[in-house]
Amino acid sequence: MRKQFTLKYLAKNKILAYTLATIFTILSLLLGISIGTVSVPIVDIVQIIGAEIFHYSIDHIDPMYQSIVLNIRLPRVILAGLVGAALAIAGAAFQGLLRNPLADPYTLGVSSGASVGAVVTIFFGISLPYIGAFTLPFLSVVFAFITIFLVLTFARKIDRSMRVETIILTGVIFSSFLGAFISLMISLTGNELKQIIGWLLGSVSMRGWDYIKIILPFFVLGSVLLMANGRELNAMSFGEDRAQYLGVDVKKRKLVILTAGSILTGAAVAVSGTIGFVGLVIPHLTRSLWGPDHTHLLPLSMLTGSGFLILTDLIARTIISPTELPIGVITALIGAPAFAMILIKRRVQKGG
Repeated sequence: MRKQFTLKYLAKNKILAYTLATIFTILSLLLGISIGTVSVPIVDIVQIIGAEIFHYSIDHIDPMYQSIVLNIRLPRVILAGLVGAALAIAGAAFQGLLRNPLADPYTLGVSSGASVGAVVTIFFGISLPYIGAFTLPFLSVVFAFITIFLVLTFARKIDRSMRVETIILTGVIFSSFLGAFISLMISLTGNELKQIIGWLLGSVSMRGWDYIKIILPFFVLGSVLLMANGRELNAMSFGEDRAQYLGVDVKKRKLVILTAGSILTGAAVAVSGTIGFVGLVIPHLTRSLWGPDHTHLLPLSMLTGSGFLILTDLIARTIISPTELPIGVITALIGAPAFAMILIKRRVQKGG
């Protein structure tokens, strides 16, 4: 009887978790679209989006509102939501895989690799045939893939079993090297300096629907791969030997999870620049509230990360309006104290 009650409570708890996370994301989306230099009533927003989806007439709504919602704020909010969701679910997966709540999507140097791709594109003014203006995000994704390939290849050369410690150290080495390369490029930059710095600080401003089309396939692929490996992540979070004993092909699953997380991180960095701490703080907060089961932790982190970055972007563009701050500045101001609190909490739990 007691066991049955516990299972029912846990089931309701998960329903509550998904309900709250979904409401948080939807409210964040509506607020992100509504608030700005011109405020748009939420009722009008719902009608405008509904008319666009179901193709009915809304002649009673100001055309200016329709233009603001459909052409400016909705794509911006959706892009922020996708970036936040991608970073959060990748962070949750990396933390489970590496068995370290302080890990995030940037541990393996993927973000640095994508940033190098962007800086090189801006510095040399590269424009590839057929894709033109989308050369920057395209090369960012390419450099991200090259980086994870090099990290995994180097880690395999050092340690055939590819232990977690080896992968982390290899990622740190590559991240440091690529960070130094970015600094060198910035020091040699002339007129492009402001553009490079602005991109590195992170933003979803003036990206539009085309950038959503760029990130969406990578987001779907990476998210599906990670959520399909939720049970394996649960097993590996107790250690690789334990997971092997439970029948998990550790090496194969590790490669799939690392690749999927890198796809998500690389795509997010490609369209928005470097936005830190989302992949660190959101999974940790979600785990603290709803538990460490990755079959639920991954989708809940995705929903929470999406809403979080939408609200962060809203703060970034309104706090000192009409001037707009980079999202990376706001996430760092929020994330750094949260990171410190996580460290303190871990130290207290270990008894100082």
